[in-house]
Amino acid sequence: MSISLRSNSFEDGDYLNESLALSEDYGFGCAGANQSPHLAWSGAPEGTKSFAVTCYDPDAPTGSGFWHWVVVNIPADTTELVLGASNGGALPGGALETRTDFGKPGWGGPCPPEGDHPHRYLFAVHAVGEETLPVAADTSAAIVGFMLNFNTLDKATLMGLYKR
Repeated sequence: MSISLRSNSFEDGDYLNESLALSEDYGFGCAGANQSPHLAWSGAPEGTKSFAVTCYDPDAPTGSGFWHWVVVNIPADTTELVLGASNGGALPGGALETRTDFGKPGWGGPCPPEGDHPHRYLFAVHAVGEETLPVAADTSAAIVGFMLNFNTLDKATLMGLYKR
């Protein structure tokens, strides 16, 4: 059995709603509620000691995509993140949000350039073979991705779309 990922906030391939979009205080021109989505997983492989959750937009006009959310060291007995868990919500004890491309830890919702094509938001849950990764809140998403590349036992993904 392999790990699977689902969400009550959106179906795989569907558009993300405004509650998940970036809020006005980020200054990118969006006016969403900036709530992190609900995510739930099952079927973690034997040897899973923690989980990590990431959200990446490969369509961002940066030349290197855009990391919207990185959470590591989620305890192995956790099987979901509730709607709005990030940014002072209800992350499980021990979980660590690291720096995104917004320059700080925590969920930063979608906000592609106005009139651009729909952007893909790739959500992933990683079953990790280590209880904790040697990273801090200010560690870049690229370094976390490097660590995950060598410590992921299995992963599952969901894709959401957003356009404005």
